[in-house]
Amino acid sequence: MKSLRVVVRHHGGPEVLELVEEDAPHPASGELRVQIIAAGVSFAELLMREGIHPEKTTLPFTPGWDIVGIVDEAGEGASHAMLGKLVAALPIHGGYAQFICLPQDELTSVPTGVDPVEAVSLVLNYVTAYQMMHRLGHPSPGQRVLIHGAAGGVGTALLQLGGLAGLEMYGTASLSDHQIVSDLGARPIDYERADFVKEVHRLTNGGVDVVFDGVGEANVWRSFRALRPGGRVIAYGFTSFLQKGRLAGGLRYRLRGILRPLWYAVCAFVSPGRRRILPYSIQYLKRWRPAWFREDLSALLKLLRDGKIKPMVAMRMPLTEARRAQELLGQGGVKGKLVLICNSLASRQGIAEQEQSL
Repeated sequence: MKSLRVVVRHHGGPEVLELVEEDAPHPASGELRVQIIAAGVSFAELLMREGIHPEKTTLPFTPGWDIVGIVDEAGEGASHAMLGKLVAALPIHGGYAQFICLPQDELTSVPTGVDPVEAVSLVLNYVTAYQMMHRLGHPSPGQRVLIHGAAGGVGTALLQLGGLAGLEMYGTASLSDHQIVSDLGARPIDYERADFVKEVHRLTNGGVDVVFDGVGEANVWRSFRALRPGGRVIAYGFTSFLQKGRLAGGLRYRLRGILRPLWYAVCAFVSPGRRRILPYSIQYLKRWRPAWFREDLSALLKLLRDGKIKPMVAMRMPLTEARRAQELLGQGGVKGKLVLICNSLASRQGIAEQEQSL
């Protein structure tokens, strides 16, 4: 059986994404093969494509951090009870494909009746938001938080989870996205026309308890200045590294961008007011505490099934348009999650089989 897969053979812009047709893989011992229905498109994949993401992947590689699909083949020693089941996973690479083989313990069951496209929106974006909020930031009901990029994939996840947690929320976004931020329960701040540090202090009369900063570089220290005493910045991304989807600056700029937040964290530790800058990385925490990842994703899938959260899906695009999807994300202004549809047939047939077997 033939299948499609996207391959990156050398680092560069979206043009390096190559669609190849090949024989479908078969699972090794202890593995299950997943026929991928939906794969997320994330900013991390743009950084990996450019060769600057901390998660180093040997060339050639297939992008794709987060997937949802149907288990259709079991390797020796793997559970045949999983066949026909809808599952989610965070493989970190390999998701831009029609099939992927993964160890059985990498897969999390998806509840019956859940839209696979909405489910894949949880795997990277919502787990990131959930862990930053509940495993690292620990804001209490009524506390104030600032969310950068509040209309994006992780930003909208933070807003929804913050609403459930009873937080007072502020979100930076371009003026055109203010209605999205307001609808999700936050006070929008136009980062293009206002100094968000001054605006936060004006609105709160003292600063916020937690800032979620996915911008990186110099923005981390500005976020630190928006904190009240005892507050925390959760630094989790480097969107400042790219401009219109391509590398911004040379090697010296990128090294400075990686090292500067570490220096800020040291400065924060010795500064008065017990304010802190804490780094977050979903892949490192998943490797350190794999049970947390499965627990948190399962909790989010239940919230989705029960209608307590509703991922914002920006667009559903076929796998063959992976290059275009990364171009759109790199240009900015994407509201919510971009998702590649890898096997539309599996989406219709596999879920029906799953429901019949339950």
